[in-house]
Amino acid sequence: MKRIIFLLVTVLLLVTTTSAAAQEYSFNLNQEIVHVFWNSDGTLSLDYYFVFTNDPGAHVIDFVDVGMPNSNYDFSSITADVDGNSLSISSDFQGDGPYGFSVDMGAYAIRPGDTGHVHVAVGRITNMLYNDTNEPKTYASGEFAPAYWTTAHGATDLTVVFHLPPDMQPGEPRYHNPSGGWPGNDAPQAAYDNQNRVTYTWHSADANGYTQYTFGMSFPKQYVPASAIVQPSIWEQLGISADTLTSFAFFACCGLFFVGVPLLSAINGRRRKMQYLPPKISIEGHGVKRGLTSVEAAILMEQPLDKVMTMILFSVVKKNAASVITRDPLKLQVVQPLPEGLHEYEKDFLKAFSDPNNIPKKGLQEMTVNLVKSVGDKMKGFSRKESISYYKSIMERAWQQIEAAGTPEVKSQMYEEALEWTMLDKDYDERTRRAFTGPIFIPMWWGRYDPTFRPVTTGAPKVGSITPAATGGRSSLPGATFAASVVGGVQNFSSKIIGDVSAFTSGVTNRTNPVPKTSSSSSWKGGGGGGGRACACACACAGCACACAGGGR
Repeated sequence: MKRIIFLLVTVLLLVTTTSAAAQEYSFNLNQEIVHVFWNSDGTLSLDYYFVFTNDPGAHVIDFVDVGMPNSNYDFSSITADVDGNSLSISSDFQGDGPYGFSVDMGAYAIRPGDTGHVHVAVGRITNMLYNDTNEPKTYASGEFAPAYWTTAHGATDLTVVFHLPPDMQPGEPRYHNPSGGWPGNDAPQAAYDNQNRVTYTWHSADANGYTQYTFGMSFPKQYVPASAIVQPSIWEQLGISADTLTSFAFFACCGLFFVGVPLLSAINGRRRKMQYLPPKISIEGHGVKRGLTSVEAAILMEQPLDKVMTMILFSVVKKNAASVITRDPLKLQVVQPLPEGLHEYEKDFLKAFSDPNNIPKKGLQEMTVNLVKSVGDKMKGFSRKESISYYKSIMERAWQQIEAAGTPEVKSQMYEEALEWTMLDKDYDERTRRAFTGPIFIPMWWGRYDPTFRPVTTGAPKVGSITPAATGGRSSLPGATFAASVVGGVQNFSSKIIGDVSAFTSGVTNRTNPVPKTSSSSSWKGGGGGGGRACACACACAGCACACAGGGR
């Protein structure tokens, strides 16, 4: 009887897991309204309003990927909300096009069968205007295609409103006929908005959310700076066609084949050495794996291992498990007995430094191999992609709180608490320097990390001095000095302990993600590209500025 119950439970779990894994994004884009502002400085601003209805049984709409016309958009100018409730913006765009961003729906995720209203605004996009094809000397033109989703279906009530630069006379601008099978009228409705801008409005209740419709207009160049208009390339000015360039490129590629292939092989080989995660972590499960430490999240993201080592060093020093005796070379005094609450990788890290007569490199590689395997075990059944996005959001929230802190005391306290999480940022070194321009109240444990640090109780720091000053019982340093010390930790770890990062990582990769064995013969097969559809913008002289597909989310 117990055996029968066990089999029934196993089958039920398999069915449940399969059902969850089979969920796909599928929804109707009921309505889309986009206001496209062609500004007097030559930039473009967008204001989107979306209404999504999620299909019953489909994947929850937890992210909304919004395609962008090009890469020249100001990420900091993007905002999104649901009924006035702010949403987070992520650079983790997973749409089918090359450019875009992702809106994290958070608590306002649209569940199967529900309808959600999403508002998105983009404040600044450049390189959107070109010389007009018919009158290149006097007119500029631009084209724009609203965001669309290959996973949408059904009809979409679509409205596109162009707001042209202010003070233009009614007879000056010209519209372009829409392309992409636009089901509405080619001629837009012309009017003026409350800023004295000519507006062109295209509307159709019979459009859909999975097709790229492209709209365009032209107007006299005098209404925008000349520098805002993208100029033709030297090839276009010389009258050399794209086909000619393509033919030339083909023969050039053939000539470089014997040089290019070995070079690419070397580059790919070096890149693969840095990919230390085993393939099984890339087999996507479902949902976010919560509860990872910042170090484990760094392994999941395949952060450089010298950075991971520095994160662990900060961690054990903060926990009063070790003190830095010297930084060049790096030597630690390990506390005995070890304090409680240490993670296994922290114990292995300290073990690698326990013998002052041995170079810790071998022990650190062993520690890293065990850590990678541990993260792999924890990720079983969970989505790596979703989990990485989750931990990136934690990192970004930590930085936002630090940067928004009103006083040096609050900023210092927040940075002390979230130090390792901030290091997940690929730009953390420059961001640290930007964050700390004034004095920084250093953590109480800083003396255990920096043996040159000597707190004082009186006096004020001299300009340019690195001597800390005590303020209200806590010592302070110039922000630039503190930032340089934090950032220099990674560089010191790389050069003085593990040596060449690539060689160190390769030693880990050979055990955690070894190169698969191949047979003595092989064959090359062409075709069979990745799934989905890409947005290919062919920028004609009239100017192409299409917003690419949002993709599967």
